[in-house]
Amino acid sequence: MSGYAVCADVGSTFTKVAVVELATGVLVGSAARPTTVGTDVLHGLDAAVAQAAGPDATAMPWYVCSSAGGGLRLAVVGYEELVTARAGQQVGLSAGARVVHVGAGRLDRAGLAGLRAARPDVVLLVGGTDGGDGEVLLHNAARLAAARWRVPVVVAGNVEVRAEVAGVLADRGVPVTLAGNVLPRIGVLAPLSARAAIRDVFLRHVIGGKRLSRGTRFAGLVRAATPEAVLTGVEVLADELSGDLVVVDVGGATTDVYSVLTPDEREMGPARAAAGTLWRARTVEGDLGMRWSAPGVVAAAQAERMLAPGEVESLTALAADRAADPGFLAVDVAALAVDRRIAGLAATVALRRHARGASVGDGGGRDLRDVRLVIGSGGVLRHAGTPEAVAVLDAVLADHGGGWALPRAATPVVDDQYVLAAAGLLAAEHPGTAVALLRRYLLAGD
Repeated sequence: MSGYAVCADVGSTFTKVAVVELATGVLVGSAARPTTVGTDVLHGLDAAVAQAAGPDATAMPWYVCSSAGGGLRLAVVGYEELVTARAGQQVGLSAGARVVHVGAGRLDRAGLAGLRAARPDVVLLVGGTDGGDGEVLLHNAARLAAARWRVPVVVAGNVEVRAEVAGVLADRGVPVTLAGNVLPRIGVLAPLSARAAIRDVFLRHVIGGKRLSRGTRFAGLVRAATPEAVLTGVEVLADELSGDLVVVDVGGATTDVYSVLTPDEREMGPARAAAGTLWRARTVEGDLGMRWSAPGVVAAAQAERMLAPGEVESLTALAADRAADPGFLAVDVAALAVDRRIAGLAATVALRRHARGASVGDGGGRDLRDVRLVIGSGGVLRHAGTPEAVAVLDAVLADHGGGWALPRAATPVVDDQYVLAAAGLLAAEHPGTAVALLRRYLLAGD
């Protein structure tokens, strides 16, 4: 069965599996099972793979990504808030992380306490352009070393002091990984080396450290954090489309927005010009989700004046019920309608923030007027049925009160076969398969 591959996403709630024929990009099997975080995530993964692939599963290569256990929590410590720290945020998000803390300048007692309180899985230590300031980067490394810091650190700052910084950390037992400077020159954002280093640390330290599974098998299977796999799939799709696109992924805890835009230097404000811009970017809305963060959706929608008169009280209660029972499955007509309403609000608020520049790590907002394709993802949209899911996206594209310029000619599509993550997992080793998969299931009408 070497002509097929198993692609799996071990999510915080569900584990999704797709079996792909490598020669054609055709899905030949799929399954979804609850993620078994309470016991061992391999229980749910193996069950889903067996359902999708049958007895031949062990003969196929497995490509697995994961966001179970809360995914990858990243803290950024930079030299200056509007330049290197902002650049670090953008790079961290593109690496599939949830940025839980951003600090700038010299770490002091309060800054170190804030860093500890954020409970990051990885710290991205940045600062200074190559040949520029190195003092702050060295000070912050020394402060972490003296504090007996044990969370892995990725150093991606001024190359001239990078080795010295690594030595300061390693001498005190801090796990350290070196990467290229995220901001080698003012206005030049270089994410790839740091993104790869964060991925490596995620695979070597974080997956095992979350105790999601006994033994080492699961850690050996995982190749990426789920958001990074999805962003890679989005990048492949954008290259094939040769145009701007947006993906809105509505999850149980967060709503992620991915966009790939054509560079336009006219859109650069002073802060963005200094920190650089990722034209292939992701923002994360940690207060917007279908279950854990459902109350945040209602609060955000109310603040944006999106709720109808009399809707606040009932929707607040229903959202609270979902947050109290994250495993709740909507089955009756009324519950499904509430889920679609929450999803529509989450998607609309998330896209408003992404476009206006009110999201973490956004770098100042994004011009989405030339977006040709808007893709909806997430379990609530995949299971809603195509007409209902497209209606949710249509409402987002008709958001004239959001204070952002709407796409002028965008087509809404739903990733109902969950191929973006699968394509992202396959892209490095099977690029032709990744393209064929995306073209077949997301660009068939293009």
